[in-house]
Amino acid sequence: MLTGDALIIMSFEILARVADRDAARANALILALARRSGMPNGICAGQGWESEPTVDLEAYHRSKTGALFIAATEMGAIAAGHEPEPWYELGARIGAAFQVADDLRDALLDAETLGKPVGQDDLHGRPNAVSQLGVAGAVTRLKDILAGAISSIPSCPGEARLAKMVQMQAERIISVLPARMRA
Repeated sequence: MLTGDALIIMSFEILARVADRDAARANALILALARRSGMPNGICAGQGWESEPTVDLEAYHRSKTGALFIAATEMGAIAAGHEPEPWYELGARIGAAFQVADDLRDALLDAETLGKPVGQDDLHGRPNAVSQLGVAGAVTRLKDILAGAISSIPSCPGEARLAKMVQMQAERIISVLPARMRA
């Protein structure tokens, strides 16, 4: 946990070091990162919700994991000199897909395949897509999220390449599911 905290703080340090090159852009990047890592909608909020008795699963996923992907897409736009808002949806969808896939892996795979202990969400009472939606419902949710990710890409130079990258990542995410669930 401390490593994650240190990495977040390091990202602020890196942005601060280059702020003299373009102060306005550095400020916008720092603000975007702060919003997606802190409270009330950042990863800190998502982690905090793990101790709550009931949680809105979609909001939890958006804050816990989605916030990092939203930060990446928004900050990419800012770094390129564009408005971040059109990139929110893509980041949110990729983050949600990643989290639902992680919930499915935790519930369906064995420790050897996953490379870490499994069943941790249920063991620790964490909100997760499988416990709230069932396996079939979580798979359907994952496919719906991924289908919308490509259509959420804002019009931009390189849009077709980005769509291809998102599609390849979607296929990679789906590939962790047992074969009977991929269709």
